Amino acid sequence: MSQGTTPWGPTPAGTTPESERDTEFQEHEKILSPDFLSVAQITDLLMEDIDGVQEKLRIFLNFKNLETCLKDAILLDYYVSGFLWARGMDFSIIQYSKFMTLLAMSLQNLKTLHMSLEESIKWLGEVMAEIGPTHSQKSEDWNIFDVKQANAIIDYLKISLFQHYKLYEFMFYSAREEIVIGTEQVIEVVKSACGPFPNPLEEGISFDIYSTFIEPPTILDTEMKRLDQEQGPEESQPETDTSDMDPLVGFTIEDVKSVLDQVTDDILIGIQTEINEKLQIQEEAFNARIEKLKKA
Repeated sequence: MSQGTTPWGPTPAGTTPESERDTEFQEHEKILSPDFLSVAQITDLLMEDIDGVQEKLRIFLNFKNLETCLKDAILLDYYVSGFLWARGMDFSIIQYSKFMTLLAMSLQNLKTLHMSLEESIKWLGEVMAEIGPTHSQKSEDWNIFDVKQANAIIDYLKISLFQHYKLYEFMFYSAREEIVIGTEQVIEVVKSACGPFPNPLEEGISFDIYSTFIEPPTILDTEMKRLDQEQGPEESQPETDTSDMDPLVGFTIEDVKSVLDQVTDDILIGIQTEINEKLQIQEEAFNARIEKLKKA
């Protein structure tokens, strides 16, 4: 077939105006492809309310960490808002598909190609020139959006993406610190006490109070045993004789007071002696530390 002419100019040899038009139509179909959402997904979304649209898009886009990932939550809100806006425009299925793909590619250009705001606006103009209204005769059947819809889309992208362009740049390019929502602590358990009471804590009570009011019961038991041993031979009687007798028979009140005073004095003297010894040991230890510090 020889070379011919068409209303748009000469055609190459071996082609016809119809085949050239089909080739241009196929090239036009590649704009905003592949589709961000399939026809089945868009049809499914049109049957849902606002909450249903959000849940369906979360599943379609595989957002699993909305509660902890701020980026996923922002992106989901971006697409949900865009779809609900398109629903208000009463778009057709193909218009829904191209509009959602336009939203996705606008973000993709920012994320991967690092387009500036000026470059993104220029890119949008070029895309809308292809899929929007035109006076060109060859593409009047390819127009996806009319003039009113194209202007509305540009206005929407202006308030949804371009107006907050710096914030989206910050979201994609700036590293964020991870918020610590949990921590582990190691707790030391008090060791089992060797005696009737555990060892005193440094931040608890002073050693003097511990020695005076807590530790003495052990000493008291020791003193009482010693007194029992001393008085044992004198008071030891056959078990049959003492079982029915009052041990205080034959003692007056003054005798009891005298014995108690003697026992109390012996105990207090022993306590005071032990306290003085411990204080002396601590004083020597402190003096040794002070000498080491002076030498250092």
